[in-house]
Amino acid sequence: QVQLVESGGGLVQAGGSLRLSCAASGRTFSMYYMGWFRLAPGKEREFVAAINWNGGSTDYADSVKGRFTISRDYAKNTVALQMNSLKPEDTAVYYCAAEKGFVTLRTGRAAYWGQGTQVTVSS
Repeated sequence: QVQLVESGGGLVQAGGSLRLSCAASGRTFSMYYMGWFRLAPGKEREFVAAINWNGGSTDYADSVKGRFTISRDYAKNTVALQMNSLKPEDTAVYYCAAEKGFVTLRTGRAAYWGQGTQVTVSS
């Protein structure tokens, strides 16, 4: 069982930065792929970024490549999403997810989800 709690959302102006954090409980944190998804009003949930079990491989949506960076800290059992050069279209609720299978995670069918944190980017 894995429990996920996101933090770090807020209101920021376009061009600004935010850092989201996801705290994971459970002793098997290192066995899971971790990812971030977002849900904007009127849109479907969208994949944002993912990181593999040892942090050596990452994947990003085209819309955030070069602006967002995903990382994980095994000592703290956390996954972070550093978001730079934010745009109004990045406004959404951001969710952390955990799944043992990469394809399952990548396609939005993760076994574990956090409650979400709101990110609002003003123009």
